[in-house]
Amino acid sequence: MVAKHQDKKSKLLSKYRFSIYNDSSHYELFVVRVTGLGLLITTLVTIMVIVTSVTFIIAFTSLRELIPGYPDTQTRRQIVSTALKADSLEQVITRWDWYLSNMQRILDNEIPIDLESIFITPSDSLIPTPKSRLTSSREDSLLRREVQQLEQFNILNRNPLQQLEGILFFTPVKGIVSDEFNAAKKHFAIDIAAPQNAAVHSVLDGTVIFGQWTDDTGYVIQIQHINNLISIYKHNVKLLKKIGDRVKAGDAVALVGNSGSMTTGSHLHFELWHNGFPVDPAKYITF
Repeated sequence: MVAKHQDKKSKLLSKYRFSIYNDSSHYELFVVRVTGLGLLITTLVTIMVIVTSVTFIIAFTSLRELIPGYPDTQTRRQIVSTALKADSLEQVITRWDWYLSNMQRILDNEIPIDLESIFITPSDSLIPTPKSRLTSSREDSLLRREVQQLEQFNILNRNPLQQLEGILFFTPVKGIVSDEFNAAKKHFAIDIAAPQNAAVHSVLDGTVIFGQWTDDTGYVIQIQHINNLISIYKHNVKLLKKIGDRVKAGDAVALVGNSGSMTTGSHLHFELWHNGFPVDPAKYITF
């Protein structure tokens, strides 16, 4: 064992020579003399320098993007941008949740939560205050009732009329508008003063679903159109179509008159209904 140890020690301390000769002249071009220990140390130092250099190049230069799976600059920017958008979207959703909660509290006559104080305080302070009842004043109750009555027949709040946009209506009769549409007064029609026996035209293609005499409005005809739209023509002196008849836009369906107990002169009482709610005809038809 001792002999082997001494043999290894002698190899490390022994001197070695590395030479390069010219093959023709045998002239010595390059020579290096080193001990075994020196050669070992030199090799280790060289390996450390190479590893350090490669690590530096990969970490601090654009060559790292050549490594498979390593994201390039554009990809990293997209990742950061996506993370920021997701964070902003989360904040917006949180605010909407609180706003909807406040709307529900207001409808329940409860005090809403101060959202500004919520979003500037730490998350551990986002504790809703105890619910407390609001006392409604007489003026507030009257205002609520008035708004409800006005919105009861407001088709724009209940059922948007996108389906009616772009539809070309035929004018039912030419004349002078004597009374306009007024939902608050429950006058869901346009009154057009016109000469006796003037032709009343269908505003669109459709099918007659009602046509007969009524005590209040005289001869009445109703036509069903597309998009669940119904047009109604009242106070006629005569009906030219009967239930079930198919009509085209512009076809004469009645004659202007002064029939029924609820009339003050020769005119057409024209109504337009969509999905069961009255619509102001003046918004879609030029009289």
